[in-house]
Amino acid sequence: MKIVSGGQTGADRAALDFAIAHGIEYGGWIPKGRRAEDGPIPLRYSKLRETITSAYPERTRKNVEDSDATLIISHGELSGGSLLTKRIAFAAECPCLHLDLLANDFETASRILKSWIERNTVNVINVAGPRASADPEIYEATCHLLTLVFD
Repeated sequence: MKIVSGGQTGADRAALDFAIAHGIEYGGWIPKGRRAEDGPIPLRYSKLRETITSAYPERTRKNVEDSDATLIISHGELSGGSLLTKRIAFAAECPCLHLDLLANDFETASRILKSWIERNTVNVINVAGPRASADPEIYEATCHLLTLVFD
């Protein structure tokens, strides 16, 4: 299994930190200049590659394309970059699962995710979701969900 993410605060960083802490391969594309809402993406995420532009949509597109499937985790409806991620995945005809943690408890969400990973033979998963400023609880929620699925 490999976890791919765009390096933004929130769900993206949670996925990267989870992968690193559990010895799971990780990677992904990030905007030129390591751009994120809290400043440059820390160098400890050494396996991330910069796109040729600092625009977020380019890294989003590349992460969708370089993965077997995309998981979007949220608390409620999608907006902003998360909604863009879903649109890009569907346009590229890549498997995409949106797990709304307001509509599903963690146990249900983890069962749905495990089944979806198996059905789609996912070896490289792009994990996305809102940034920390839009959802301060998404980091911990993402880590918890990934722990239930991969531990």
